Amino acid sequence: MTDEKTTHFGFTEVPESEKVGRVAGVFHSVAAQYDLMNDLMSFGVHRVWKQITIETSGVRPGASVLDLAGGTGDLAAAFAKRVGEDGQVVLADINEAMLSVGRDKLADHGNYNQIRWVQADAENLPFEDKTFDCVTIAFGLRNVTRKERALESIYRVLKPGGRLLVLEFSKPTSSALEMVYDRYSFDLLPKIGKWVTGDEDSYRYLAESIRKHPDQDSLQAMMEAAGFNEVGYTNLTGGVVALHKGFRFDS
Repeated sequence: MTDEKTTHFGFTEVPESEKVGRVAGVFHSVAAQYDLMNDLMSFGVHRVWKQITIETSGVRPGASVLDLAGGTGDLAAAFAKRVGEDGQVVLADINEAMLSVGRDKLADHGNYNQIRWVQADAENLPFEDKTFDCVTIAFGLRNVTRKERALESIYRVLKPGGRLLVLEFSKPTSSALEMVYDRYSFDLLPKIGKWVTGDEDSYRYLAESIRKHPDQDSLQAMMEAAGFNEVGYTNLTGGVVALHKGFRFDS
């Protein structure tokens, strides 16, 4: 008999030690069609959400940016243009398949010398203290096993005055929208996944993982507990997505 803690993998309870491997399996399965599915699932609106994140970042030429769970590189590419030749962007993801797809995509679309690719676990970031001016994590925090540990790790690598931006699916602000969103997520989304990728189960997990993710106020409290200052959030598309922001103000 083991005393190992359990966590959720979608609606299923699994030992904490198993979640990373299970999530890795999902993203290995969907990596090749990840960008296409993002466009289909969100009707292209994910591009607007990401642009709002970039505009909120305050990133300027010469800055250092860490894009966690950066996947296929949408945010990293935009940040590379903002930081310029004197800046640096680190795209970190725990999943090698996603990193590989991202490297290939960006190699086909331009010269991104400012971007460094790192396979890394958000809970144990392999960077020195106070390294980055900005850390972003878009649609990745909900897949992390120990979110509190990841937030503490992010806080550690932020420079004083640096900011964290968490873009994540959240809780719709109206019951009518929530009902429509649930029907779409559980009835239609897995079928789209099966049609495009041949993988219905992975997209059912993604829908379930959204429902298990902390709501807006709960995530704000988690960020505050990790040490972040001036924590707040902005609901996007009626709360289907929320953009959370927090700062590190210590010296």
